[in-house]
Amino acid sequence: MQLREVVDVVTADEPPVSHSTEEIIRAGRKAERRRRAGFASAGAAGLVAVVVAGVSALPLVTGGQAGDVAAGTGESIAAPAAGSGAAEWPDAPPFTFTFKAFDAGKLRVQDPIVASTAYQIARVYVDGMVTNDRAVTDQEDKQHSEQRKTAAGPSDKHVSAYLTLYRPGAFDPSGTEGGTSSTVAGRDAVQWTFTSPAGRQLAWEYADDAWAVVTAYTHEAAPTFAELSALATAMKPSTPEAATLPFTVGHVPSGYAPVELGTRATSGVNGVASARDGNYGGAVYTKPALATTGLAAPWGSDGGNIPGSFTVFVTPSTNSNQQAEAGRTRCQQNDSTFCNVWSPDGKVQVQVSSEHLSVAETTRIAESVTLADVQDQDTWIPAAEALVP
Repeated sequence: MQLREVVDVVTADEPPVSHSTEEIIRAGRKAERRRRAGFASAGAAGLVAVVVAGVSALPLVTGGQAGDVAAGTGESIAAPAAGSGAAEWPDAPPFTFTFKAFDAGKLRVQDPIVASTAYQIARVYVDGMVTNDRAVTDQEDKQHSEQRKTAAGPSDKHVSAYLTLYRPGAFDPSGTEGGTSSTVAGRDAVQWTFTSPAGRQLAWEYADDAWAVVTAYTHEAAPTFAELSALATAMKPSTPEAATLPFTVGHVPSGYAPVELGTRATSGVNGVASARDGNYGGAVYTKPALATTGLAAPWGSDGGNIPGSFTVFVTPSTNSNQQAEAGRTRCQQNDSTFCNVWSPDGKVQVQVSSEHLSVAETTRIAESVTLADVQDQDTWIPAAEALVP
């Protein structure tokens, strides 16, 4: 269940388990950096299809690198008129979703699929623009690259966007350089214009000391800051709903705590970037638990692994670059350690991956994962129960 590598060795027959998810994610991010100048239509991470390679991770910027961020306009953004009174956001526990899909002008916010101890993340689509939140093959990527070189190339406008809703105290707008203060619907806001990769970002205080951030990567003029600001009044709280997972983890090494998950997706920004790949779920554990204040972006957004972490992925076996071995466990240690466990029918693959755990410990974690019915969400388990033995 690896994210796509960008070299042919991923699809080599021997050894059958030669690249961990983290290794392929890193390779995908390198590929993204190489193609950012043209903003490939394949600008999202995806789980691998057996014979193909070469998809890029969702481009992310956390600030601090020269040339990455340009100053905003400093304008005050007038959001669409809202109803009287501020929305009352619930004091929900971690791993809980507190908003649902909604529309705001040209923007189509999807249900959130990533939750953590500090935030929730949802994919954002834009009318009239193309979002590729699925894996693409090398052949598709090459075809688009060739078409962009000719006048007959595709005229589609591409965007990669997501909305992060932070818990109170979690987000620090000063953590990303180059921001310009503004206001949205009477609330404090900060806006950024990115140049590498191209795009823009808007953060606003949706409740006291609680921020929402919409990030959109595109070479197009749209969505504009005014269009992004429509989210501030359209976003409303919903009845809190615990995130659920199609698996439980029966063994967690001492000192580790769950910090992030994906439901109907793998965890983190990579899970959001591959939202339409049909993955079942994932989770990240760290030792110690991560601080939930002062964040500038979701964890792992800088392209590296979260220090001191291990990750659980549960996906269809067909989304893997490795041939399924029904009912078997296969482990390997390279730069990182990873173990694959296949369901008795070989249709579901569980992977546990870490840069620092031993093969024995990683195997123990992987073999402790118990699957629910991945096709029936009514059988899925609330995250607070699923992730803590």
